[in-house]
Amino acid sequence: MSPVASTDPLPTPEELEPAVALATRTLESLDRVLLGREDFHRLVMVGILSRGHILLEGVPGVGKTALIKALGQILGLEFNRVQFTPDLMPGDILGSHILQETVGGQREMTFQPGPVFTQILLADEINRASPKTQSALLEAMQERSVTLLGTTRELPDPFFVLASQNPIELEGTYPLPEAQLDRFLFKLVVDDPGPEVLEQIISTRRRGEPPPPERTLSAAELGELFAMMNRIFLPQPVSAYIARLVAASHSGAAEAPDQVREYVSYGASPRAAIAMAEAGRAHALLAGRPTVGFDDVQAVVLPVLRHRLILNYRARFDGVDAATVTGALLSGLDETGIDLPAGVEVAR
Repeated sequence: MSPVASTDPLPTPEELEPAVALATRTLESLDRVLLGREDFHRLVMVGILSRGHILLEGVPGVGKTALIKALGQILGLEFNRVQFTPDLMPGDILGSHILQETVGGQREMTFQPGPVFTQILLADEINRASPKTQSALLEAMQERSVTLLGTTRELPDPFFVLASQNPIELEGTYPLPEAQLDRFLFKLVVDDPGPEVLEQIISTRRRGEPPPPERTLSAAELGELFAMMNRIFLPQPVSAYIARLVAASHSGAAEAPDQVREYVSYGASPRAAIAMAEAGRAHALLAGRPTVGFDDVQAVVLPVLRHRLILNYRARFDGVDAATVTGALLSGLDETGIDLPAGVEVAR
């Protein structure tokens, strides 16, 4: 199921239909587990199809952990959970070597794999671990491998880190370094549900327990979705638009809007452009389209940039956040980069 460049022709509507049906079935299962979050679940599915790691941020009790556990069950993937705490050590995640006695009476070092050797790793409250422990995931998240004592071991395929963090609890927490944040494809904010959803939860679910999720995808079916992802075409004008968006997130760029020049200390990295391209493909696939459009890119720009834009002190003072700056980017850059006459719009 490794992602590779594909020379296959564009998928036809008939070829796309089974893949869209599989993804839709998965989304419906997620919608039954967590009520009232259809758009949020769609972004989660985009992240999975993009084979990316996802950071979920929200206050306690909004369903972050329940979502990740349900996703592992629905996808039929191996799942491990690690509760991050200040005393957690790198070996508690990666594994360690222990001295064991063999049948012949000899002693040798044997590797005992840690919970990272799985397909979905739930890093619960990831910002509560020390920087030393957080850094243990850097190689795993980028290279899908673990190196200990000079030996590199590959992680299962596919491999996802789905992490949660609490934005309001600061005591005993360590902010994630930018190098690790950049390895997350998306940062999704889990908001509080509205009163209608709350009423539905307390009326239909005793103690708030969601129904057991249905397993909707086999390993073969998930592989088919990944294979179809490789056939979704990214046109050159759309890839150029992605490149311009990422470049304009830097304050010194020619196309940077005023909000970027005023409030952004450091813009997005090249990983952001890669993330937008892959997420745009996944968004197009969910919509049943064989090619990526400008709208697909615009739908994923915020979760891609939310954790990658480093704002300055003036932004905090003026109450400006990454969403505001991202909105300025989207409104300040036309899709084609061509100065069109007044009243002429880009055909979509």
